Amino acid sequence: MEDVKLEFPSLPQCKDDAEEWTYPMRREMQEILPGLFLGPYSSAMRSKLPILQKHGITHIICIRQNIEANFIKPNFQQLFRYLVLDIADNPVENIIRFFPMTKEFIDGSLQNGGKVLVHGNAGISRSAAFVIAYIMETFGMKYRDAFAYVQERRFCINPNAGFVHQLQFVFQIRPYTFAQACFSP
Repeated sequence: MEDVKLEFPSLPQCKDDAEEWTYPMRREMQEILPGLFLGPYSSAMRSKLPILQKHGITHIICIRQNIEANFIKPNFQQLFRYLVLDIADNPVENIIRFFPMTKEFIDGSLQNGGKVLVHGNAGISRSAAFVIAYIMETFGMKYRDAFAYVQERRFCINPNAGFVHQLQFVFQIRPYTFAQACFSP
């Protein structure tokens, strides 16, 4: 079997004018990549519509557990395209199965000039894991490097240990993509 050399785009570098992280910023969304934002549910609440519009958000990935569905929900289905994932913030939760769907959703938005907000409840574990996975897949990065890149922009991220193990495992099976890893026999 031939060695397959995958080529990946270059990762955008840090902005020189990045704000110093302060504790209250955990309640806001941060731009991780051009057009890709990560934040808590509070950044997608009804009162935040003007901020979402100011940033040009067109798509939202809402990650919540079934029991959170009454208070973490799509608030603007008429204004934004949503992908809602029912995922517990539990170390034994299988998140790998959702990677191809989320990558396709994010890529589709960005390729059409849209902007995506990925949020869970706090924007710390579940949603951060998916943004890290997106960066790993898109830019061919190892977990530790992708984590550091995201943390430079949203300091409070902390995916649970089970999510970290899954992200590290998926990278080890390269040169296959996440989609191939999830659907191959």
